[in-house]
Amino acid sequence: MAVDNWVSEHLDHLVAFRRDLHSNPELLYDLPRTAAEVAKALRAAGCDEVVEGIGRTGVVAVIRGTSNTSGRAIGLRSDMDALPILEATGKPWASNTPGKMHACGHDGHTAMLLGAAIGLAQSRAFDGTVILIFQPAEEGGAGARAMIEDGLFRRWPMHEVYGMHNRPNLPVGEFVIADGPIMGSVDMIDIEIEGVGGHAASPHQTVDPVPVAAALIQAIQTITARTIDPMDSGVISVTTIHGGDAFNVIPQTLRLTGTVRTLRDSVRDHVEARLQQAVAGIAAAFGAKGRLDYSRHYPVTVNHVQETQFAALAAEAVAGVGRVGRDMPPTLGGEDFAFMLNEVPGAMINIGNGASANLHHPAYDFNDEAIAWGCSYWCELVRQRLPL
Repeated sequence: MAVDNWVSEHLDHLVAFRRDLHSNPELLYDLPRTAAEVAKALRAAGCDEVVEGIGRTGVVAVIRGTSNTSGRAIGLRSDMDALPILEATGKPWASNTPGKMHACGHDGHTAMLLGAAIGLAQSRAFDGTVILIFQPAEEGGAGARAMIEDGLFRRWPMHEVYGMHNRPNLPVGEFVIADGPIMGSVDMIDIEIEGVGGHAASPHQTVDPVPVAAALIQAIQTITARTIDPMDSGVISVTTIHGGDAFNVIPQTLRLTGTVRTLRDSVRDHVEARLQQAVAGIAAAFGAKGRLDYSRHYPVTVNHVQETQFAALAAEAVAGVGRVGRDMPPTLGGEDFAFMLNEVPGAMINIGNGASANLHHPAYDFNDEAIAWGCSYWCELVRQRLPL
């Protein structure tokens, strides 16, 4: 275990900080307490600059090395927001706010990057500048994009940017990564079917949107099953159906919502076009009108080849070669770190959370044993990418 010695000196503090964040979860951009605690801790760690309010509630910190002959800067990113889930862990540090919990481990991500800030500010044994990015609203709010639009990369130019996410049921002390597309795009679909409402006893005098919806739901599944190369990935999920107010009334309109997820932009374009055709065409076949609002939310998360190699080498220096997988299978879950990777070369790595409930589950909890590994990885990555 090549965990830095300084980590053990601060581990109790980092665990306490993580558990405090877990007890006091905040959602999306509404992070007044979380952002304030992070900024306070970064100033206490001795960072050269700490700037709040980037992308509404994001925090950026700067640590300069003992030398800057290279003129290089790298970014390290963590997310801070929780989820609207009722916690069921039963832990002493469980959420104090019913209906909100850290069910994705962002409390742990924040603690690990804070630990890295402490270690890097203490040693400064690197040539260049480290930019620490604490991001709001990863869970559906596109906080990464908000920080970029607020000048993240203009104000703090970076040559590379790196992210890290915990992975349930990967042993603590292990890492996995892969280059190329590792997480899917996430798009929102909102479909309205407009018919002609009326009495349920006289369907011939109406245009019932319910069978239109049934036919459409069946048909759109063939978009991925029959129009996309089987070697590509794509999934369309209709997740809500809204329509009608009475058992004896055929409704005028019906609304469907859901998501589309792909791993290639070409597949994404294809699915959007075919959905537009299906919604309009199937509705017209029933004498109804169909309208699709297709909203592109998060792009595909694509790890850059060279930076993936750099991240893997740093993880191997900490965990050992046999404990770092380089062929992580992609997932269609979304990650807004994709916006940063579209601007600056970089990579996201996964760190083991040990045996645990899955992400976004009411029984999930970040494993505090992973904190030392994450802190050491971040510091080793800086040492390797900004060597003295």
